[in-house]
Amino acid sequence: MRWYWIDRFLEFERGRRCVAVKNVTLAEEYLHAHFPGYPVMPNALVIEGVAQAGGLLVADQRGYQGNMILAKVPKAVFHFDPRPGDTLRYECTLESLRGEGAVVQATVRCGDQEQGEVEIFFANAAHGPRARQLFTDLDLVTMMHYLGAYQVGRDADGGPLRPPDHLQDRLSTLWLGTAEP
Repeated sequence: MRWYWIDRFLEFERGRRCVAVKNVTLAEEYLHAHFPGYPVMPNALVIEGVAQAGGLLVADQRGYQGNMILAKVPKAVFHFDPRPGDTLRYECTLESLRGEGAVVQATVRCGDQEQGEVEIFFANAAHGPRARQLFTDLDLVTMMHYLGAYQVGRDADGGPLRPPDHLQDRLSTLWLGTAEP
């Protein structure tokens, strides 16, 4: 993934919900052309932020098996455009999860205002005639690590969120000699 449309997880409950934030800053290049003199974050990028946060929620619940990709956005309602200086809060809930896909509902907040409501369908692209691998399990777990999910997250039993056991050896080397984030 070249661009990250979330900066940090604030909450992460395995298989249930997550909360992530995105700070909109003038340091982001797209703001200088969209729109000149009135910079706003396009709502398509807000959807992408929800998809990234919700996609990691889905991937974690599936043990990083398969390849869930954004397939459909049946609902996207926005009340105003995010501007530089705003902090968006993506509140995502995993509504359903099956082998072939998943559904995530999200509310986007900016301060105390609701900025948007989004529903996303994910499809498992790991099966069928057009199967392809976009991200490895290690890529996804590393994103979770750098976005703070293992610092704030909780497992289904209420214990600390941890990466899958089968990745511990590879993560130990990657994360500066320790698998602990």
